[in-house]
Amino acid sequence: MGLLDEVLAMAGGTQHASALNAILSLINSPQVGGLAGLQSMFQQGGLGHIMSSWIGNGPNLPVSANQLQNVLHGGALQQAAQQAGMDSSQFTNTMSTLLPHLVDKVSPNGQLPDASALQQMLKGLAAGA
Repeated sequence: MGLLDEVLAMAGGTQHASALNAILSLINSPQVGGLAGLQSMFQQGGLGHIMSSWIGNGPNLPVSANQLQNVLHGGALQQAAQQAGMDSSQFTNTMSTLLPHLVDKVSPNGQLPDASALQQMLKGLAAGA
């Protein structure tokens, strides 16, 4: 089972595949700046402890759609929702389910992968889609 399949299975099925692809695009957008940029946005928004729980080896803390909208405000979020074929509210609700699993899966050793390792993982995700 590929990484994409694992994330989708944990989140409740393949109906979220387009949302997962849009989330990956959002994370890699210049507005976010990859996982390190996402982590920085969470820290600046006062939610660093939530993302740290996804990276660490313990249980993943939940994140709400409202928290995501506060952290990921702006046009990139709107573009990602359009890419997923959802309105902004639907997208952030789906993202609140998928993002913790995604970050958890790409940080199996309790650390975020560097940019080149992440690119390899994302290629694997795209190949599994």
